[in-house]
Amino acid sequence: MVTILGIDPGTAAVGYGLVKIKDFSKELTLLDYGTIMTPAEREASFRLRLIEKDLSKIVGAYHPDILTIESLYFFQNQKSVMSVSQTKGVILLVAEKAQIPIYEFSPVEIKQVLTGYGRAEKQEVQEAVRAMLKLDHRPEPDHAADALGTSLCFLIKNQWLNIN
Repeated sequence: MVTILGIDPGTAAVGYGLVKIKDFSKELTLLDYGTIMTPAEREASFRLRLIEKDLSKIVGAYHPDILTIESLYFFQNQKSVMSVSQTKGVILLVAEKAQIPIYEFSPVEIKQVLTGYGRAEKQEVQEAVRAMLKLDHRPEPDHAADALGTSLCFLIKNQWLNIN
């Protein structure tokens, strides 16, 4: 069995999603998903420490074998790219401390793999994640769905999961 922790990095909200796949049967199971929320009124150092603390708890509870993360892309707002980069650094540090291999995928790549269209809307990605995980509803919030999408992208690209 392989457990994959997917991450959608952000400052206000870090999406996470955990799936496991059985090696030979390719049976996929959703373990958990959600968001790590940080208070906007607090300083960056506090918010980063909160992300590190909560993500470390998730890693400690599930012991993922792989971490997948959405890579940063062009931001209109330079302030946003800086804070998300800091968050991503904390996430990578948590993974490195736990000796978890890290795989990055761009938003366009994830959308292409999951929906067949690199410019798919968020709802289309959520629907693809819902269908692949055989859920009765779309995973919400969208940060968590995006995090699950990074894990599913990894599985599909590495031929551990067929979407036919």
